[in-house]
Amino acid sequence: MDRFLVTHSLLSSWLYAIQDNPYDDATTERDPLAEFMAVLRREPTPTSAAMQKGIDFENLVTAILNGTGDKTNEWYFTANRVAGIIRGGILQYSAKKLVRIGDRDVLLYGRLDALKGGVIYDIKYSGHYEAGKYFDSTQHPMYLRLVPEAREFSYLISNGKEFWQETYRREEAASIDSIVSNFYDWLSVQGLDELYRQHWRAL
Repeated sequence: MDRFLVTHSLLSSWLYAIQDNPYDDATTERDPLAEFMAVLRREPTPTSAAMQKGIDFENLVTAILNGTGDKTNEWYFTANRVAGIIRGGILQYSAKKLVRIGDRDVLLYGRLDALKGGVIYDIKYSGHYEAGKYFDSTQHPMYLRLVPEAREFSYLISNGKEFWQETYRREEAASIDSIVSNFYDWLSVQGLDELYRQHWRAL
């Protein structure tokens, strides 16, 4: 029986293509549907300036945890605060779970920034923040499904100078299985099911 891969990134790209997502730092110059089709075809994605800032911020957090963080970096104070929260946790933990959704065996997959004391942490760099920004994200429902022993998911958000934390308990998370089922229904209606099967078959 074939198995098919589903990730938060795939679902997030799809949701952004079909509706406005308040947790995405989007500009009007983007073409969400074209971006989703690139993800669906698993084409290499160029690193945007915003993405690079996120990578740089997370790298600084990691360097601080390793004792090599540059204290002259303008983001050091905030990155050190994030490092203090996740210090002692399991970093970059890959989680996967095989589930049955409809008529498919689906391999859910995600890479956790940190897992500590029953809490999944994800580091976000964002140019702006409003409370509840990640409420509709598929990330916490996905990761809480992947790690059944975790009781909650916490986003650690910064613009480099300020810090915010947004946390969701397990009972507050949407059903990722239902989201995936809706995703498959949409693919079928759009005639994209075969394209998905071609590129997202799990090895």
